[in-house]
Amino acid sequence: MKFILGRKLNMTQIYDAAGNAIPVTAVAVRGNVVTQVRTKDTDGYEAVQVGEGSRNPNRIAKPQKGHFKELGSFASVHEFRFDAPTVKVGDKMELSQFKAGDNLTVSAISKGKGFQGVVKRHGFHGGPRTHGQKHSEREPGSIGGGLRTHVPVGMRMAGRMGSDRVTVRNLSVAHIDAEESILYVSGAIPGRRGTIVEIVAK
Repeated sequence: MKFILGRKLNMTQIYDAAGNAIPVTAVAVRGNVVTQVRTKDTDGYEAVQVGEGSRNPNRIAKPQKGHFKELGSFASVHEFRFDAPTVKVGDKMELSQFKAGDNLTVSAISKGKGFQGVVKRHGFHGGPRTHGQKHSEREPGSIGGGLRTHVPVGMRMAGRMGSDRVTVRNLSVAHIDAEESILYVSGAIPGRRGTIVEIVAK
């Protein structure tokens, strides 16, 4: 099992040997270090904790400093859940473990869009612009249900949109730039520029 943390840069396109344009997302990979290996005996589950990037040590709380010890000061820490992980604390996760064509599962936090109405959030069509309507083209319409005096559970309504953990499967490695430490993933992945991306390859 291969895994690594990266930061989404932007989308672009590259060309294959046949001259076809392939849409890709560039992911920058900085220093990845295993900071903890969780086991069922000590933690109740099996996982690998990985630290990514670096930040000013003065901006890290003392409990985190004690946890990281001499490994460094990391910008972010994430966990990958695996059965019987084979790595140990201090191991470095390198981009060289991946190769073009690897099947990937990518997880990240999607873009936050704030409080949105039903047309944008759920794709409602809104009301017709005829029959005297003036200000209700994007309104949700009736939410009642006959004799019921409450809103049914699961009713699609306006609310907070985005900022959800999204997992995209069956992506692939299109190209690896070892010099710049950039991984090019075919297709789109969730998140804004700078979002932490969890990449797993089987």
